[in-house]
Amino acid sequence: MAEFSLDKSHIAGVVLAGGRSQRMGRDKAGVMLGAENLLHHVLTRLSQQALLVAVNAETAPEDVPVVPDRFPGKAGPMAGIHAAMVYAAGLPSITHVVTVSVDCPFFPADLVARLAAAIEHSSQIAIAASEGRSHPVFGLWPVTLAADLEAWIAADEKRRVRDFLLRHDVTEVAFPLHPTRASLLDPFFNINTPDDLVEAERWLEALRA
Repeated sequence: MAEFSLDKSHIAGVVLAGGRSQRMGRDKAGVMLGAENLLHHVLTRLSQQALLVAVNAETAPEDVPVVPDRFPGKAGPMAGIHAAMVYAAGLPSITHVVTVSVDCPFFPADLVARLAAAIEHSSQIAIAASEGRSHPVFGLWPVTLAADLEAWIAADEKRRVRDFLLRHDVTEVAFPLHPTRASLLDPFFNINTPDDLVEAERWLEALRA
């Protein structure tokens, strides 16, 4: 049997930007980091790794497709991942969708390539990890799982990402810390609070040095 291979030409990317942002106190997508907002940082990084990119939110820049949740009431990250799957399934030649979070502007530049390389068959899911912790919203998902995910969201009140993953074959890809002038940066550092934003500004300067 031929070895399974997945490349960028079959992968769409979706930024998950529809969260409540309660600890930040405002929509994270528009929060400024340096001269650009978080959504711009993440879209720029993702567009270099996927064939097409979109945003799971209610609004987005005019030149980026908007992929709203199909479940009402901000049903959590799995609802965003479901919307991403359904969107990608409607695109020609796309078999997988990669999801990333809008509050993680430093995610690896080789995220998609390494997740794709780890997948051994078409129905397998790949998720990222660092420092011994998994980051399942940074995942590469077969679009064929959309119907299963929809049924699971409708039936499972808790809707924990890891509970859905237990239903499927999942491989975890560990990413190293990124060296900077200051120290080692976890590439999945996420910005949840104003204090995190201050720290992110320091990391941004260290990466530019």
